[in-house]
Amino acid sequence: MPRLFTALEIPRDAALSLSLLRGGLPGARWIDVENYHMTLRFIGDVEGHVADEIANALDRVHRPSFSLTLSGVGAFGQKKPHAVWAGVSASPDLSALQAEIERICQRLGIPADPRKFMPHVTLARLRNSSPLDVAQYLSARGNFSTLPFRVGRFVLMSSRDSVGGGPYIVEEAWPLSGVDARASSRVASASDVSRIMR
Repeated sequence: MPRLFTALEIPRDAALSLSLLRGGLPGARWIDVENYHMTLRFIGDVEGHVADEIANALDRVHRPSFSLTLSGVGAFGQKKPHAVWAGVSASPDLSALQAEIERICQRLGIPADPRKFMPHVTLARLRNSSPLDVAQYLSARGNFSTLPFRVGRFVLMSSRDSVGGGPYIVEEAWPLSGVDARASSRVASASDVSRIMR
């Protein structure tokens, strides 16, 4: 049974910036660059008909596309660190999208996630890394930041149990509105102008 979660994909340029953070931390198992993603809502192992219900409900999400910037690094597990991650600059659009997906999941009877949503991209899982090594790694990379990138869709991903996370498979994708709608309306208005000028 695949494990499901909703996520944002990380575009190539941002993934390249993240890949430069690899290395320099004993005990780290680095996530493959093609598996970078930002989890919006972990759903877990569900039956096929529940997965279909979730996908159908997510069809009703209509949100604008938005810009995101990855910024800063951190670790989960202070005394016994188990992962390092890159953070995300505050984004009301991201929070609103995640909150809507959360409401949909709860309406379908999926238990609320006990952890507060903290957007991040996992860089590495740690095994027996010392808190001191982790602190030094983080302080050396604390000013990390990517150029802003456009988020044009969100996806439903699946993963199989494996060491190190991944491979992740995009099961379904939903576009966020805005970029294409505005661009096509601009094209339409330009052609209207040329018709009027004839």
